Amino acid sequence: MAGRYLETMFTADVLAAQRKAYGAAQEVHGTPERDPLGAAEQEFIATRDSFFLATVNRDGWPYVQHRGGPAGFLRVLDERTVAFADLRGNRQLLSTGNVAANDRVALFLIDYPARQRLKLLGHARVVDADADRELVARVAVDGLRGKIERVFVIDVVSHDWNCPSGITPRYTAAEVDEAVAPLRARLAELEAQLAAKR
Repeated sequence: MAGRYLETMFTADVLAAQRKAYGAAQEVHGTPERDPLGAAEQEFIATRDSFFLATVNRDGWPYVQHRGGPAGFLRVLDERTVAFADLRGNRQLLSTGNVAANDRVALFLIDYPARQRLKLLGHARVVDADADRELVARVAVDGLRGKIERVFVIDVVSHDWNCPSGITPRYTAAEVDEAVAPLRARLAELEAQLAAKR
């Protein structure tokens, strides 16, 4: 776990709740200003095909949005920066508008089969696609469906790996197909042998 994550999240209110519930608080001090993404974090991010993005609007209301795409569509630009293409969608622009008022965001990435999750905290900015074609090229992964209208760039402050408790393993259709492919092949072989004996 990166220390900056806890120092950022353990506000005075959180510490007071800890003291009330447990008689002591988990105070964290002296962490670096930012925790870089290590090799494990970068590899995990590069293999995700979805994540949840949390923003807060001007009135203080949280908004959580699911983002999905081909594996690796959340791009690691360097050890302190991730980005993703924002495609033409329902034209509500809730996350875009929220980031304009408050640039703080949280990302929640889950690997259901492995029961792993990674949380990121950062500051986001939204870049119009016409303003930076080079950036668009960096986030335009194969398999994206739709026109890239803007790019979300997130300067990562810190990250935290969560425990696997409560994560129910789930599998994509592709993962299930891969797992049962040997069984289907064996079934076809046995059916062919049976047909030959008739």
